[in-house]
Amino acid sequence: MEGMDPALHRHPDMPRPVESTASRLSWLRAAVLGANDGIVSTAALIVGVAASGASAGAILTAGTAALVAGALSMGVGEYVSVSSQRDSERAAIRRERRFLASNPVGQEAQLAHMYELRGLTPRTAHLVASELSAADPLKAHLDIEYRLDEDESPNNPWAAAAASAAAFSAGALVPLLAAILMPTSWAPWSIVAAVVVALLATGFTAARIGAAGKRRAMVRVLVGGVGALAITYVIGTLFGTHVV
Repeated sequence: MEGMDPALHRHPDMPRPVESTASRLSWLRAAVLGANDGIVSTAALIVGVAASGASAGAILTAGTAALVAGALSMGVGEYVSVSSQRDSERAAIRRERRFLASNPVGQEAQLAHMYELRGLTPRTAHLVASELSAADPLKAHLDIEYRLDEDESPNNPWAAAAASAAAFSAGALVPLLAAILMPTSWAPWSIVAAVVVALLATGFTAARIGAAGKRRAMVRVLVGGVGALAITYVIGTLFGTHVV
């Protein structure tokens, strides 16, 4: 890496547009992926059940159960993930505070060494470390070692859990409504049609968020989703029994 991270030059009173934008994009990307998961997993289950010759009631029950179970699973998983990340960040902050209190000289030397590893000359690295340590040593260490900012509030695990569950539920409603609104005999094909449209939309959105090639992203997510539906349809056909 050439030179010093531009974030280190930022005045403390300046806004943080880069980090805020990155945070919003991260949340939006997670929402798209959650919706995509809801679409594929719920549709695959419904198609498998429908292919077995199940009744409309059984298909509705399976789809509803898939939506609820998936949303709860996504919510719990996101809560645990964000809580663990927040705990790790807080532990890192406490640890750096202890190190700085017990050995400030050694910590400044470590900071200089880390900037040397990033490509600065020893003289420049020591100068940068000295100035940053004089201004805010904790902030300097958290930034280069953990990419953390003590002033930024960590994500709320409850909000993250709710957002993840909501995104999954929104995606799962696509195949579920397709199954409910169409005759039972048409259920697998109406679900496939709805899923194809929904997957193309999520693939396009994900590619746009990541500034990637839209066609490739759309094809990739479509192939994966339709492949999952095909597999569960075959399984339902081979091992299914008629449910009265």
